[in-house]
Amino acid sequence: MRIALISDFFYPRLGGVEMHLFSLAQRLIAQGHKVIIITHVYQDPVSKSKRTGVRYLNGPGPLKCYYCPIVPMTDQDALPTFSSTLSIMRWIFIRERIEIVHAHQATSTLANESIAYAAELGIASVYTDHSLFGFDDLASVILNRVMKASLSTVNAIICVSHTCRENLIMRTNMDPTIVHAIPNAIDASKFTPDPSKRCKERIKIVVISRLVYRKGIDLLVGIIPMICSKFDNVDFIIGGDGAKKLALEEMVERERLQSRVEFLGSVPHAEVRNVLVKGHIFLNCSLTESFCIAILEAASCGLFVVSTEVGGVPEVLPEDLIFLSKPNIDELCNVVEKAINEKIDCRHDEIKFHSSYNPIEAHERINRLYSWDRVASRTVKVYEAVLQKKRLTLEQRLGRYRSVGPFSGYVVCLIALSLHFYLKFLEWLQPADQIDVVPDLELFPSKNENDESSKNKKKDSLQS
Repeated sequence: MRIALISDFFYPRLGGVEMHLFSLAQRLIAQGHKVIIITHVYQDPVSKSKRTGVRYLNGPGPLKCYYCPIVPMTDQDALPTFSSTLSIMRWIFIRERIEIVHAHQATSTLANESIAYAAELGIASVYTDHSLFGFDDLASVILNRVMKASLSTVNAIICVSHTCRENLIMRTNMDPTIVHAIPNAIDASKFTPDPSKRCKERIKIVVISRLVYRKGIDLLVGIIPMICSKFDNVDFIIGGDGAKKLALEEMVERERLQSRVEFLGSVPHAEVRNVLVKGHIFLNCSLTESFCIAILEAASCGLFVVSTEVGGVPEVLPEDLIFLSKPNIDELCNVVEKAINEKIDCRHDEIKFHSSYNPIEAHERINRLYSWDRVASRTVKVYEAVLQKKRLTLEQRLGRYRSVGPFSGYVVCLIALSLHFYLKFLEWLQPADQIDVVPDLELFPSKNENDESSKNKKKDSLQS
């Protein structure tokens, strides 16, 4: 299959959506599918140059990424227009002979627009939701109405947890039969425990997160002084950056905890494991989470996890690998204290885990439970199902858009009609047969590595 993964959020930006896109794409490529990424222009944080045009990312297979000349508006999100990106999207879809458009994340403008474009072009579409949203605040109400409109023509929806699935169905009133729950995963081989790196004299609590309000940094500001006052041998390692970092630094200076709280700043994903293996406990204070890959990575590295009991977090880890707490300072502090008392053994000269918790065994369990190969295989089954469905006619699409609302339905229909006629103009201006398509190349060796003919065939294809 030929698949386009589309989102405003991708490398060099780091986060759960970005890692999901990259990991899923690589496993789909390894299974023999053609996968491309479509996103907008990014500024490289290292070289400070603009990352634009077509790039290839390393991995098990060559991952082709289109960094389209679309300027982000705010928070790396493109300006919503529902027209200006149609020409370049159509050109890419035809050039790459895309069969499935797979959009990611509710707040991504490109993702929402691409679903509408796919319906107009007669291409199957799939959407993956990564976050939880509310029902009462103005931003959530507007986003829910936009999602209801953009998902009207989608063929299937994937959510990263059962909680996320229920939340999406209630927010958008979607047909539950097309909404699937496929959890995230990690590459456990890259997150292995290393007891030799763990401090033997002091207990280390690790926090790696974006330092923003949604991640519960205000809770962390209240917890750190309380834990440090109760335990003389506990230190904190904080990795990440964001708007709430200043509040943490002010608290550390006010409480004079400079020697017990270490700030690492933004941590590249390749270095996350090296930070995690230094700790004993991983602390997640999020106020809302649909899945939380970070606690999976921490548990795989052998850390015991303490987390707020929000969203899909209770679905992620077995009960003996995590302590859950309500998102308030006092209870979270008590749960951290419980984790230190019950899981850490400080009676000897060397600080270590109690016999009731085995970091190596925890890693092996995570390796068995979560796998990107399994996620890719389940996603492929969704792709196969949507390819069997008939594409919607213009009349059927307008009927679905009309059901969005008594007034907004007409607005969405007007946008859809303008897209339809704009597409007709583009087809007249640049017919599909005038766009050069990308030829297929055999980029992977055959299963029989000793087959000389297959080696020669691979060599010839790569040379061409």
